[in-house]
Amino acid sequence: MLTHDEIGGFWNACDQVGWPGGAILKLLLLTAQRVNEVAQMRWSELDRANRVWNLPAERAKNSRAHIVHLSDFSMEIIESLPQINGSPLVFTMNGTQPFTNLDNLKQQRVDRLMGDVPRWQIRDLRRTATTVMAEIGIAPHVADKILNHTSGQISGVAAIYNRFEYLDERKAALNALGRFIETLIGRDTGNVVPLRA
Repeated sequence: MLTHDEIGGFWNACDQVGWPGGAILKLLLLTAQRVNEVAQMRWSELDRANRVWNLPAERAKNSRAHIVHLSDFSMEIIESLPQINGSPLVFTMNGTQPFTNLDNLKQQRVDRLMGDVPRWQIRDLRRTATTVMAEIGIAPHVADKILNHTSGQISGVAAIYNRFEYLDERKAALNALGRFIETLIGRDTGNVVPLRA
């Protein structure tokens, strides 16, 4: 997991690494989704008008379709991405295959640019996002829905009866996460307010 200070160094490293790897890593932190789900994102899954990413069941690790709200910060990154040769893939170098070199990119460039940071793995970005959400007051059951967990805070009989998706709460949570990350990297949003009362 990355600390607040390390998030700043991570973001700066991603800026230096650039497209496509830097953008993938940033979106992993801002959306709290799984590595392959983000790296293999399709343009057709993005509803930019409504600011959502519709992850289909066949691409989700748990085989459950998932709606991911895209914060202003996530949308800013997505809107800056090139479309390569009309490819359906968001992150591709050649138009036919998704970018898959993230581990090498992290080990050979991002880690070096970040400097003396204890060992971390790409999947720690999801853990970092979840921890930051808890820190700013996001309820655990909302974070579980964002993570597309099949079980979590709501389990057992309650999970059978509680099918509510908490879409509004998920949207607010990912917006708050995006604003908080902006402050950590030195972008003054002027309106970061933790959700905790």
